[in-house]
Amino acid sequence: MGVTAGGADTPSVPSALSVLAVDAGNSKTDVAVVTAGGRVLGTARGEGFRPPAVGVDPAVDALAVPVKEALAAAGLTGVTHVSACLANADFPVEEERLGAALHARGWGAETEVRNDTFALLRAGVTEPYGVAVVCGAGINCVGMRPDGRTARFPALGRLSGDWGGGWGLAEEALWYASRAEDGRGEDTALARTLPAHFGLSTMYDLLQALHLGEIAGRRRHELSPVLFATAGTGDRIARALVDRLAEEVVTMATVALTRLDLLEAEVPVLLGGSVLAARHRRLDDAVRTLLAARAPRATARVVTSPPVLGAALLGLDHVGAPAEAKERVRAFFEEGPAGGNRHGSGGEPDGANGHVG
Repeated sequence: MGVTAGGADTPSVPSALSVLAVDAGNSKTDVAVVTAGGRVLGTARGEGFRPPAVGVDPAVDALAVPVKEALAAAGLTGVTHVSACLANADFPVEEERLGAALHARGWGAETEVRNDTFALLRAGVTEPYGVAVVCGAGINCVGMRPDGRTARFPALGRLSGDWGGGWGLAEEALWYASRAEDGRGEDTALARTLPAHFGLSTMYDLLQALHLGEIAGRRRHELSPVLFATAGTGDRIARALVDRLAEEVVTMATVALTRLDLLEAEVPVLLGGSVLAARHRRLDDAVRTLLAARAPRATARVVTSPPVLGAALLGLDHVGAPAEAKERVRAFFEEGPAGGNRHGSGGEPDGANGHVG
């Protein structure tokens, strides 16, 4: 959602068109200042963007730190257009409210806020066309067409009907492993591999350690790779959970394609986030097989480009930058020397569901 100039805090915008690109996830924020010709003038990295946890104003205060750093590196005090892709912008009304909060800081003559999943989608395509499914801590899906039509989900976790993501997989694995050990459920190697990851012998010990805080709750996400490794040994329960995730990924993608009238079109379906980017063979193969059956002309591919690239490209789309400018920006973020200052490496919005990072 966009906000245009008109407030007292509107900056003195440079005569040349410029974009402030922001990709703000729950754990980190990447910022870049880009000209309409595709030159990257400055980049910066900051802390995560978590308005539900700290409040909107403190979250925007934290966001201001890397923004001011990037603007200073660019030698600017403001830009033509702010393109911000933010975690926790799950509904259009939240995009509007966060857009107003950012615009009030006077960073640009115009401000547009989108959910951070749109950044990953745009980073993976040459034009704003396609569908992206992100499976990191949580799971989300968005789609867009060049005419401005979009498809999206609330992505609030189980509250909004979602299943999957690293946290969700860990919870499911714990549930099945606990029941296997105490006799209420079918045996699964997860009852042994999950506690072994933490150097423990039984699920009872693991549950006690989690409950008492001896193992920090945030470490539960470490169990998702253990689930995939266990599935690789042939464990029926673990394999079933992986297969269910593939079904969920493809269901979200095909629903988004249907909403955009693209189910029978040649269209990219982009896969991102730590779980999908890991390319676990069983999951990757199942996603591609199911997608081929339901959307035969769609092409699935994993995106590892930094999401801040997508935010920059969305901004360049808005200001009408030429294709060669967009190619120049893409080259900066994708082809720069390893270890450079191109912040944003790794292709995952931190909060794939807007709330878990």
